[in-house]
Amino acid sequence: MATSSSIEWTEATWNPVVGCSVISPGCTNCYAMRMARRLEAMGQPKYAGTTRISGGRPKWNGVVRVDEDSLKLPATWRSGRMIFVNSMSDLFHEKVPLEFIRRVFETMAMTPQHTYQILTKRAERLDELASELIWPHNVWMGVSVENAEYLYRVDHLRRTRAAIKFLSLEPLLGPLEAMNLDGIDWVIAGGESGPGARPMDPSWVRSIRDQCQLAEVAFHFKQWGGVNKKKTGRSLDGQTWDEFPEKPVRSEYALAAATV
Repeated sequence: MATSSSIEWTEATWNPVVGCSVISPGCTNCYAMRMARRLEAMGQPKYAGTTRISGGRPKWNGVVRVDEDSLKLPATWRSGRMIFVNSMSDLFHEKVPLEFIRRVFETMAMTPQHTYQILTKRAERLDELASELIWPHNVWMGVSVENAEYLYRVDHLRRTRAAIKFLSLEPLLGPLEAMNLDGIDWVIAGGESGPGARPMDPSWVRSIRDQCQLAEVAFHFKQWGGVNKKKTGRSLDGQTWDEFPEKPVRSEYALAAATV
């Protein structure tokens, strides 16, 4: 677990799973592929052999590895943090066993001082397994949508029992008009950053913001992106958009789940 994160919408990261595979256009320039290669070069065995070099750049090679020891880490943090789960993988990757996913959810339930943010592109498997999992109050579930072709992922998310449901529209690679935001609590939007970053049209972001305001959904604009994301910044029409959803009140179910 990282004690801090540079990601604007979270405070820390926790990676009980590492390694992944490319499944849609949003994966093409994934920063985690570069980071995994760097961590392997630094001698971290957890990341060894998870990438290959293609076209001169690191790419996921399909090796996925679970980290049993990492399940103990959240309990060592006494003060509550907002934690992004699996910044270096996808918890719902087809190579992650259901039993291990259950153990990750049990860990989250037993550490209610934290708020956990899970993000997946594998919305079909999320939907398939959702009824097999406990859903405590402190687990926020999201799906990535990079263009209109993948809006179907939102329907899969909507069917889960997550207390907070959110969308990560990053890297935003096309317009997303007339989105159905029923049951969605939070929307993050942002452009791609780093080497080979693809451009984002400002009108795409404005449309998403306006749709969120109309639907009364919290909107968070992460960045314009580009090769130098610090230079392009994250101001939209003279304003920084840092909205977050309201945290849900703990239900009797959530209290019971936390004592599992």
